[in-house]
Amino acid sequence: MNWKQLLSAKRWGYEDRANGDQFDARSEFQRDYDRLIFSSPFRRLQNKTQVFPLPGAVFVHNRLTHSLEVASVGRSLGRLFYNMIKKENPNIDEEVPFLQEVGNIISAACLSHDLGNPAFGHSGEAAISTFFTEGKGQKYQEMVTKEQWEDLTHFEGNANALRILTHAFNGKDPKGFALTYTSLAAIVKYPCAAIDGHIKGSHHRKKYGFFDSELKAFEKIATELGLEKDPSNPKGYLRHPLVYLVEAADDICYNIIDLEDAHHLKILSYKEVEELLLPLCAGEDLRERLDSLGDTASRVALLRAKAINTLIWACARVFVENQEKFLSGTFEKPLMDALDSEIVDHMKVISKISVARIYNAPTVVQIEIAGFKVMNALLEEFVPAYLKSNKSMFDKKLVAMIPEQFHTNNDDTYSKIRAVLDFVSGMTDVYAVELYRKIQGISIASLE
Repeated sequence: MNWKQLLSAKRWGYEDRANGDQFDARSEFQRDYDRLIFSSPFRRLQNKTQVFPLPGAVFVHNRLTHSLEVASVGRSLGRLFYNMIKKENPNIDEEVPFLQEVGNIISAACLSHDLGNPAFGHSGEAAISTFFTEGKGQKYQEMVTKEQWEDLTHFEGNANALRILTHAFNGKDPKGFALTYTSLAAIVKYPCAAIDGHIKGSHHRKKYGFFDSELKAFEKIATELGLEKDPSNPKGYLRHPLVYLVEAADDICYNIIDLEDAHHLKILSYKEVEELLLPLCAGEDLRERLDSLGDTASRVALLRAKAINTLIWACARVFVENQEKFLSGTFEKPLMDALDSEIVDHMKVISKISVARIYNAPTVVQIEIAGFKVMNALLEEFVPAYLKSNKSMFDKKLVAMIPEQFHTNNDDTYSKIRAVLDFVSGMTDVYAVELYRKIQGISIASLE
C-alpha cells in the first residue's frame, strides 16, 4: 500500500465530481469533519452513555463529548506524524500532496468512530445480539443467509457507523454523508465480514467492520484506496494505516479520561488518580504545580492533560518509526501496545483498576442491566410487527412509530430486520426509555 493512493479526496456518491483545491478555505477532509459536526446522528450522541449513567448533578462524559475529545487527540496525532515525516523529507508535499491533511482525516474519522453505537453503551450492543442468539429473534435464523445471521447475532457499532455514513436511507440523500473514501476507510478497524471475524489473536479479524448489507460498499472503498487483501482471509482486507492512529486516539481518551470521571463521581480518590497518572507525565516535575492547586479537580485536569500529551508523542513516534510495517500490513498489534514497556505496563495497571473499580461500579452495572432490558423489549415489539405480512391493528400502530427514513422497500427478511435495527440502534438512552415506558403502558403521553 502507498500513501498517494491511500489518501484520496474522492467522495462517496460523487466519484465523478472534481475535487476542490486542498488550499481552499476548507479542504475536502475538513468538509468531512464539518458534515459530521452538523449531522443529526452526531448530535444524538450527547444522549448516549459512554461509561457512566448520563449526568444528574455531576457532569460526566457522554458519547458526544468523548468523540470530540478523541477527534482532538486524533488531529494532534496526525499533525505530529506529518511534521515528523516533513522533517525527514522536506519534499514530501510534492510527493504526497494529501499527507499534510492526515490530521484532518483522522479527526473526521474520530468524530464518526462511535456514530453507530446504540444507547446504553456496550450493553446496548449485547442486547441486540442476544435478542437473536437467546431471545425471540432466534426464529429468524432460517430466513436469512449464514453471512447475514452472523452480523445479526454479533451487532457491531463500528460496522453500524459505516452503514450510517454510506447507506441510502429512505427519503434521505441517496449518497449518505458523501464523505471521502479515506475518511470512511479510517474508521474500519476490522476490515472483514462478520462470518470471517471473531478470530482470537488476529489483529484484522478480532471483530468485524461491515454488515453484509455494506459488503459491496466496503469492497468499492478498498479497491479505490488500494487496500491489500488479508493473507489469512481471502474475502477480507488489511487495515488502512490511519486506522491505527484513530484507534490510538480512542484508546488514549477512554483510558485516561475515564479516571477523571471516576474522580468526579468519587469512585476514585485524588490520591489514587495521581498515582495512576503521574508516572505518565514524563519530562516535567509537576509536584510544585500540583501542590499550588487547591482544587483537586484542577489537579486531575492537569495530570490528564500531561498524560495525554505523553501518549500522543509516544504513539506518533512509533507510527513514524514503523511506517513501512503499517503500509505493508505487517504491524499486527494496537499502536498503544507498541510503546515503551514502562508505559505499556503502566497502562495495564490503569486498565486493571478501571475494570475493577469503574466498569464494574454499581451505577455502571445498573444502567447496563436496565439498558439491556429496554433494548430487548423494544426489539421484541418492533421486529415481529415490521416483519408480519398480515399486521394486526397493534402491529400497524407500532410500525407507524418508526420514522420514514428507516423503512425499506426490500421484501427480504434481512433488510427488514436491518431497518428495525437502524431505528432502535439510533435511539438515545432517554428516547429508548421513554418509548419503552409508553409501549409497555408504564406511562401514557399527555393529552394536553
